[in-house]
Amino acid sequence: MSARGHRPEDQTVRRRLPGRRPPTPAGSGARRTAAGSLAAALLLLGLTAGGTPAVAAVACTAGTSSDFNGDGVRDTAIADPDATVSGHARAGLVHIVLGGGKGVVEISQDTANVADAPEDGDQFGFSLAVYDANKDGCSDLAVGIPYEDVGTVKDAGYVQVIYGSTTAVGSEFNSKGFIQGETQPLGGGTETDDWLGYAVAAGTSSTGFPFLVIGVPGEDGAAGVDIGVIGYVYGTDYQAASVGQDTTGVWEDAEPYDRFGASISATDRHFVVGAPGESLGTAAFAGGVVAFRPSINTNGIPDPLFGMGQARTVGTNPDLAAQTDDRYSAALAMAPYRPTGAATVTDSLLAVGVPGEDLGTTVDAGAVHVYHVKADGTVVLLNWIDQNQDGVEGDAEAGDFFGQRLAAVNTTTNVVSTAATMRLAVGVPGEESTDGAPEAGGVHVLPMIGAPGASDAWIEPGNGIPSGPSARTYAGIGLGASPSLLYVGVPYGPAEGRAVHGFPWNVASGGAPTQTWKPGEGGIPAGGAAFGTAVR
Repeated sequence: MSARGHRPEDQTVRRRLPGRRPPTPAGSGARRTAAGSLAAALLLLGLTAGGTPAVAAVACTAGTSSDFNGDGVRDTAIADPDATVSGHARAGLVHIVLGGGKGVVEISQDTANVADAPEDGDQFGFSLAVYDANKDGCSDLAVGIPYEDVGTVKDAGYVQVIYGSTTAVGSEFNSKGFIQGETQPLGGGTETDDWLGYAVAAGTSSTGFPFLVIGVPGEDGAAGVDIGVIGYVYGTDYQAASVGQDTTGVWEDAEPYDRFGASISATDRHFVVGAPGESLGTAAFAGGVVAFRPSINTNGIPDPLFGMGQARTVGTNPDLAAQTDDRYSAALAMAPYRPTGAATVTDSLLAVGVPGEDLGTTVDAGAVHVYHVKADGTVVLLNWIDQNQDGVEGDAEAGDFFGQRLAAVNTTTNVVSTAATMRLAVGVPGEESTDGAPEAGGVHVLPMIGAPGASDAWIEPGNGIPSGPSARTYAGIGLGASPSLLYVGVPYGPAEGRAVHGFPWNVASGGAPTQTWKPGEGGIPAGGAAFGTAVR
């Protein structure tokens, strides 16, 4: 077991960034469950019998990712988890912008066929994942609501899968909900400050079954507070398993404040789970990551492959020492990878953000590791990236938090992967290019293989991102990826600049977006409190 001192509060971010607010420990008070209230809540949340769609009779055009209406054209899901819904502040909603100019669908807990009702502080849309849950050819949307109260159990968390159909997402079938509970697929108990749904990731395995990974980083257990677990839901019949660091075969031990499940990313071959609070030796909140294969082993869980932190990384690493408050795995991004000699995609590339990394005396400058996860389940370090490297745009500065958010893509999966097809975006929300615009933020676009500076680009407010620069815009706090576009959400700063911009992955430094989604334009309702904190 790793050594760990008691941590009375999360001190891993010296300057609080907006967006995905870090969970705070629940303290040592008794945790509450209310059986009578919970039973009523299960009915309201759509978690009792019924409400699960059969495979749709009408055909959707399968093969296009994020295609919620099945017409073969990509759609875009944009979350605003701080939006007011029916008078409830920060209840949250998601805008679905249908491709081909077919309009905008707004999804919230005030939408027909979406269970429950909006409440203050739910933050519906805090996390998003897209996959075909019922294998009807239409994409479905998994929505994390980590601050949902279940009955009287505050911030227990909740995930809803909202089904696509040829008549648009959420219009035909009742949503499918997931919480913890003895009678629920995920098992366990509904408890205060579990934050179920803080992170979600999903996909379809190489053998063809859909899977959804749900982070529960606030889960308490015998090992202490906020050890964290994940829920793994698989198949069209929604079988499920609960997995923690005390599960057989999983790397490391469950310990207080590990927050296993605070970040998750997946391809069809592998998925990874971050534990940014993991201690390594005497370094508290150094962080760790655990990798799995999306196939069920003889223990009834997804097959664990390996775990690692900065002190245990395979390969040559310029910073072998895990340090307190590094928060390795605070952000994760994966992309499918086809190595030389392979006939198809067999592997994955993994990027791990370390936003609390100190570079020399430069505190919280941040860094990113890039790894090759091979088909046999082994892992090799490819790159360490920071802003002090030769050829990489910019300079590392205190409080940049380089790596606070990540997005990765393989733009062309039917060829052997190259630096041109494997691309990585790194959010740097604490960046400030001018004294007059502190924490304006920015985004670094880099190759995932080869030299980091060989084809990198830098965009920031006023230089590529159309609005700004302005103080505390935190550009880079919202990132998403499609094969053709890098999505850069600008949910903060002056209201007139809040938008999501789509940039080509080969954008040059300061290059303009080719597409923009903005409240009040293109059928998207005006307003927007945190429009673009998550984009899929």
